[in-house]
Amino acid sequence: MVQRKVKIGLIQMKAESSPELNLIKAIQKVKEAAKKGAQIISLQELYRTLYFPQTKKAQNFRFAERIPGQTTKIFKEIARELKVVIITPIFERVNFKRFHNAAVVIDADGSIAGIYRKVHLPNDPCFYEKFYFKAGDLGFKVCKTRYGKIGILICWDQWFPEAARLLALQGAQLLFYPTAIGWHSKQSINERKKEQTAWEIIQRAHAIANGVYLASVNRVGREGKLHFWGGSFLAGAFGEIIARAGDRKEEILMATCDFSEIKAVRKVWPFLRERRIKTYQGLMRRYPS
Repeated sequence: MVQRKVKIGLIQMKAESSPELNLIKAIQKVKEAAKKGAQIISLQELYRTLYFPQTKKAQNFRFAERIPGQTTKIFKEIARELKVVIITPIFERVNFKRFHNAAVVIDADGSIAGIYRKVHLPNDPCFYEKFYFKAGDLGFKVCKTRYGKIGILICWDQWFPEAARLLALQGAQLLFYPTAIGWHSKQSINERKKEQTAWEIIQRAHAIANGVYLASVNRVGREGKLHFWGGSFLAGAFGEIIARAGDRKEEILMATCDFSEIKAVRKVWPFLRERRIKTYQGLMRRYPS
């Protein structure tokens, strides 16, 4: 029997300088979320380290690890023991020349349900990800787990509607966006409000346009020149906010998805059905003509 209601746990954390301490804290919080009833649990982008892409330093490549590796081994055991699905972002080392900003979906039996490598990479002041990572080469694929069909996208992917649409068309019921986004110390209060508002609106719009649930889990706290704004949230299939975390503290955000709502919303707002796909060839252009 297909499960309709699924409880989600989003782990909003502050990063410590030690990757080992961050891993220990993440393990504790995942177990706490499971104890509270979470069935699908997601950690934030690059949670094992401070957000090192603020600078370009070759020494930071030492933080990378293989898939499978230490992190996946630990969380596979936890997932199997607690019967939960775990989304664990990883700074992935494929070889000595190729690295990715990735996330692994571990199913409730401890198996790897899927791997996603971040496709859209920023290259802005304090977000020099193209220095460290290659663009993802695995495409956008839905992971079938014990508790539902989920799609994974990472941070900068949040701003691109094409990625969310492709996952929805493959049957995703819930999109997860592990994130590391914050304000620069020089931004004005007005600029900060506008940026955070846009960040939330664009993601809620993906939920509306595709009739899917959407979970965004961000880090929190001050790191170097960046102040990460937290604000992790779960949005329903018509973009309504179901639960939202604060902007200053660590938090385990708990919320429930009722997947039967997807069918109900799409019946009233049939955006996928009403598309005129033969008229969209122009979307292959990069810039306006």
